[in-house]
Amino acid sequence: MDNQKIQSKLGIRDEKKSEFEEKVVQVDRVSRTVKGGKRIRFRALVVVGNRNGKVGAGIGKGQEVVLAVKKAVNHAKKSMIEVPILNETIPHEIRVDFGGAKLYLAPAGKGTSIVAGGSVRSVLELVGIKNILSKMLGSSNKINNVKATILALKSLRKREPIVAKTPQDNILNKENEDKEQNIAVKTPKKDNIMKEEKDEIKSDSQKNH
Repeated sequence: MDNQKIQSKLGIRDEKKSEFEEKVVQVDRVSRTVKGGKRIRFRALVVVGNRNGKVGAGIGKGQEVVLAVKKAVNHAKKSMIEVPILNETIPHEIRVDFGGAKLYLAPAGKGTSIVAGGSVRSVLELVGIKNILSKMLGSSNKINNVKATILALKSLRKREPIVAKTPQDNILNKENEDKEQNIAVKTPKKDNIMKEEKDEIKSDSQKNH
């Protein structure tokens, strides 16, 4: 029998096919009351990332756990985001409120590792951040916590490199400023010129009288 068929029967996935890593954060059994009784289904929360700046989260429902996880993985891959990572941490601190969850993330130096717990750690690990400080307040709902973390990472901005100015740049800036000042010199308005001419005519007429 072919190796691929054996792996599919055993439920083993070939990691070479996909660059993304999956992590099941939570699986819940949800029931719904219908006419014939209660219908039981499963809800899965999955985080997907490549440990290199890309991460996504998804929720899937199904009559079996495997089906729910598969749907969640597909949804997570469709909602991928790119996160700016600077020296294995985030470029700046950020605070986010999502529902009842309040999340605070701050950059950390090398050797700090990921100071986070539960669902927040899962997202930060799969995005590729190795050093970070975090604090979660409010809701303990894992779905809200994952969504708050994704929102915080999505709101991060890249730091623009600072370019040092040379003496030649300063000279060019001064020349441009001098040109702007010369252009901005006020010229006498047309109305003022007409008024002066009228005043001269009046004064000449008074002298003649």
